[in-house]
Amino acid sequence: MWGACRWAVRGLRPLSTAARRTYAAGSQYQYILVEKRGERQNVGMIQLNRPKALNALCDGLMMELIQACESFDEDPGIGAIVITGSDKAFAAGADIKEMQSKSFQDCVNSNFLSNWGKVSEVKKPIIAAVNGFALGGGCELAMMCDIIYAGEKAQFGQPEILLATIPGGGGTQRLTKTVGKSLAMEMILTGERISAQEAKQAGLVSKIYPVEKLVEEAIQCGEKIAKNSGLIVSMAKEAVNGALELSLAEGNRLEKKLFHSTFATEDRKEGMSAFVAKRDANFKNQ
Repeated sequence: MWGACRWAVRGLRPLSTAARRTYAAGSQYQYILVEKRGERQNVGMIQLNRPKALNALCDGLMMELIQACESFDEDPGIGAIVITGSDKAFAAGADIKEMQSKSFQDCVNSNFLSNWGKVSEVKKPIIAAVNGFALGGGCELAMMCDIIYAGEKAQFGQPEILLATIPGGGGTQRLTKTVGKSLAMEMILTGERISAQEAKQAGLVSKIYPVEKLVEEAIQCGEKIAKNSGLIVSMAKEAVNGALELSLAEGNRLEKKLFHSTFATEDRKEGMSAFVAKRDANFKNQ
């Protein structure tokens, strides 16, 4: 959930000028940069933008991130979303100064951090492009995404134990389900980090790229996803997520139900007809 922000950073590598314009009409983003990317402008791009705090996840940043994700989720022209940070930090943790004075009662009465889960509720696939530090809340945010691509120098960790607390944004649950009990216990009980290479070996990361190529590779992945039927993509995402939450029997029942449901869609008919006719499919998300 949280990592101590002890490092300095010179600043973010900026996105294009368009990124400085707001995406959601009438909204002003203070902590993130947002734009559409890809040849068909069908990938939503969100860059965390608190360089002096190594993208520490304050309440304001998380509110803006959720708002941007939900805006892209509602946009029929967007097929996938990419979340990234700077070359030095995806996010080094939650904002310690913001939570330092909170009491037990404060946390319980406000259901502290409960809104973070909205990121994982987005129907469209989210790709985390992680360069630098993904610690505490930053690691948890990356794990809320559906695919994690890492830069060669990325580091992942849950160092909350060093602050006499534990992960509270899903870290103990998602990390254990992803990398297994032994490694999750080691990381959470010692606060030690793992490298991008170790993360890939453990199944936390799917691919590793040079720092300067990472974001573009993530966007290309988003473009590949966006070419498919958005309706069917959302079903596939639901089925895979079910594997993490359900028993094998329950998961298989969910998969079969969703599989059968695809046969009620126009896109399934179009996909199979295009395959037989050896032409490109024209999906309409119907």
